[in-house]
Amino acid sequence: MAAGAVVGAWMLVLSLGGTVTGDQNITARIGKPLVLNCKGAPKKPPQQLEWKLNTGRTEAWKVLSPQGDPWDSVARVLPNGSLLLPAVGIQDEGTFRCRATSRSGKETKSNYRVRVYQIPGKPEIVDPASELMAGVPNKVGTCVSEGGYPAGTLNWLLDGKTLIPDGKGVSVKEETKRHPKTGLFTLHSELMVTPARGGALHPTFSCSFTPGLPRRRALHTAPIQLRVWSERRGGEGPNVDAVPLKEVQLVVEPEGGAVAPGGTVTLTCEAPAQPPPQIHWIKDGRPLPLPPGPMLLLPEVGPEDQGTYSCVATHPSHGPQESRAVSVSIIETGEEGTTAGSVEGPGLETLALTLGILGGLGTVALLIGVIVWHRRRQRKGQERKVPENQEEEEEERAELNQPEEPEAAESSTGGP
Repeated sequence: MAAGAVVGAWMLVLSLGGTVTGDQNITARIGKPLVLNCKGAPKKPPQQLEWKLNTGRTEAWKVLSPQGDPWDSVARVLPNGSLLLPAVGIQDEGTFRCRATSRSGKETKSNYRVRVYQIPGKPEIVDPASELMAGVPNKVGTCVSEGGYPAGTLNWLLDGKTLIPDGKGVSVKEETKRHPKTGLFTLHSELMVTPARGGALHPTFSCSFTPGLPRRRALHTAPIQLRVWSERRGGEGPNVDAVPLKEVQLVVEPEGGAVAPGGTVTLTCEAPAQPPPQIHWIKDGRPLPLPPGPMLLLPEVGPEDQGTYSCVATHPSHGPQESRAVSVSIIETGEEGTTAGSVEGPGLETLALTLGILGGLGTVALLIGVIVWHRRRQRKGQERKVPENQEEEEEERAELNQPEEPEAAESSTGGP
């Protein structure tokens, strides 16, 4: 039987929970049980056999026999002389040997080379580009595969054909990480391309993962189709002139970024370029978890909205560029510089209090004026009454001072 057929037969039997005999390389899936036959061993006791293991769990050869104790939960000898590994792991990779002696005295040896594998999930492209610029390097995206063993490989495809890095128009940056506990691998592959001017306007990219073990078909990501811009391109719609990104401007409304509590602030990131760049927002040096967009609206501004804001424009041909920073602050009520024509919240309460105080002062002033006016009228009335009283007194004095002559005359005439 050919070696390939033997391996194929082993994989089929293993998937059905069976056993394998002979000298061969064994591949087993991580976490699954594995049974290795000891060729030439009697099927029933008494048996003369010995298993020797040299794996990632041992510093030297580990010896197991039917008469001995099982090796914890790692491995044990079955009654028929086979060796059982209940859940094979990465540390079980290594060499397994069995030496058995039949009842007739014939000695047989079985040698196995065990390797394990784990198929990862479907790879995916993260942080994909939305469009490309012809004639300059562009990042297409990063292909990621997680949870595989052995590491395997990632490959990029353009319109279904494998892309071969040449360091010029196509370059790939790869990174491999291994989990410290599980030992499984995570692969990253970042693709950079320089589309040719006059080339395809809508190229399709995809990524595939090829496992190291066992041999099987590759796993593919979902494809992404991008638009290529050039200095002057034809095709669908009107021709478009490519405009490079020169400077990023951040405009704040109201000017200065100061607003009364509860007001609205509008931030607009101006980054004229063709194709339009992606705009991301930063507050106090940290990116805001918002979808890309050229405008940031802050309605009903509160204390948590105060801070320093800036925007970052990412253009395929220039990379990211950040604007100058602007500050957003709340105007304290009663301070100079309060925006005219807008009185809200605490400002309205202060205005009402001020009007109340002014109204009270006006009332007091009015009362004082009435009292003063009344007193002045009384004084004038007294001045007018003085002459009249003097005339009455003079009349009374005149009557009292008249001579008593008439009375004397009467008494003299009425005498004897």
